[in-house]
Amino acid sequence: MTQANNWSNYFAQLGENQAFEQATQQTQDAINALFKHSQNAYSGVEPTLLKQQINAVDFSQAAPLQEVIATTNELIAKNSLLVQHPHTIAHLHTPPLIASIVAEHFIAALNQSMDSWDQAPAATFVEQQMVDWLCKTYQLGERADGVFTSGGTQSNLMGLLLARDWFAYQQSKHDVQQDGLPDYAQKMRIICSDKSHFTVQKSASLMGLGERSVVLVKTNVQGQIDVNELQLTIDALKAQDLLPFAVVAMAGTTDHGAIDDLQTVVEIARAAGCWSHVDGAYGAALQLSEVHKSRLKGIESADSVSVDFHKLFYQTISCGALLIKDKANFNTLLHHADYLNREGDELPNLVDKSIATTKRFDALKLFMTLKAVGATQLGEFYDYLLDLTQQVAVKIDQNKHFELCCTPVLSTVLFRLSPVIQGELTDLEFDQVHQKLRLKLLTSGEAVIAETKVNGQLALKFTLLNPCLTLHDFDTLIVKIENATQAIIKK
Repeated sequence: MTQANNWSNYFAQLGENQAFEQATQQTQDAINALFKHSQNAYSGVEPTLLKQQINAVDFSQAAPLQEVIATTNELIAKNSLLVQHPHTIAHLHTPPLIASIVAEHFIAALNQSMDSWDQAPAATFVEQQMVDWLCKTYQLGERADGVFTSGGTQSNLMGLLLARDWFAYQQSKHDVQQDGLPDYAQKMRIICSDKSHFTVQKSASLMGLGERSVVLVKTNVQGQIDVNELQLTIDALKAQDLLPFAVVAMAGTTDHGAIDDLQTVVEIARAAGCWSHVDGAYGAALQLSEVHKSRLKGIESADSVSVDFHKLFYQTISCGALLIKDKANFNTLLHHADYLNREGDELPNLVDKSIATTKRFDALKLFMTLKAVGATQLGEFYDYLLDLTQQVAVKIDQNKHFELCCTPVLSTVLFRLSPVIQGELTDLEFDQVHQKLRLKLLTSGEAVIAETKVNGQLALKFTLLNPCLTLHDFDTLIVKIENATQAIIKK
């Protein structure tokens, strides 16, 4: 037996592969047992102790894979956040569909690289099929195209990158790809609401424009951009000889779930000679809802749209897409390499329209989901969740221990502890009660809720994304919050 034969047990190979079968079965058995027997959202292990246990793992000597799987299960899986738990309700972090988890098995084992067709023959066509379906679903038109991304951060960066390059060419026929930033770059401005995602600023920094190039427009009580202020802001910038080139509209802000008046924002942007980008990482999924899709009116006219599938499409992390109205704008990303996407290739190479080279076959997850679950069922999930969110808000509003910060717009509930509880505590001390409450629930493993700020005050947040939740789940969660609050105040 050669040395190479001895190495075969380390790899998933063609032919009989007993080691692979045993490892995957052992892993699946461990996950099944975890899901079956876990009671809490988190194990409750203190952060310092968990860090010590993980740092104590010795990598100086290899162990049998079966032993490694067992250790991983005990040390990592059992100390992970269980997103399937009804009281894991903090972030835009969903329980994944079974179809998506199964797709991950195919993706990992087949290990397709989505940069060139000869590395991913079937996969290339699947991704393009899913992109075409998305462009049709969002009614972006016959010239639309898109590409799968790692999520909203990459999608927003790409949308604004394309906007920058488009504007420079429109303004002065300047080619950013070949010549770098134009001499007027310091005058270029991106406009968004003061509730927009931080990735707008992050993108501006990465693009060489700096975070100060981002101009914020105030929002109304529901967190939507004030369209009158948007127009005034554009006019004021131009009056200062500045160059607004992109306007970002939100289809679902992180805290409020606010959806801007997309149609008006896009119209204002177009009239001002700006690129319109819709950050729909959270709320663009509503396009599948017959009840709520009208709230996205205008998204079909945007120049680019970000969509996250690891949020309300219930895909495993990570999975997103950038869609653009005119595929010609992808040309500013195109770079030919003789070993990869040679000029004159007749077959499609997806690297031509991506800032990533090696890219996962995440489109398979959406492919299998659409076939196994269907767009109609996904839309019904959203209808149920938004209705449940309103019911939860009423329950919070009617509870003497809490006060509702605002009426929910999408599927988040923002609330504070009631002033009745505050008593003689100062505002700072009362804010600290909110912080301690969130941490107490987390470190006990009982519940995972979020903390944010609303009008300068700390607030607590429920993010409803799991369509398997019921109103009863919130009855028990509210009791946990009440008990934990009393324990903190008594100290």
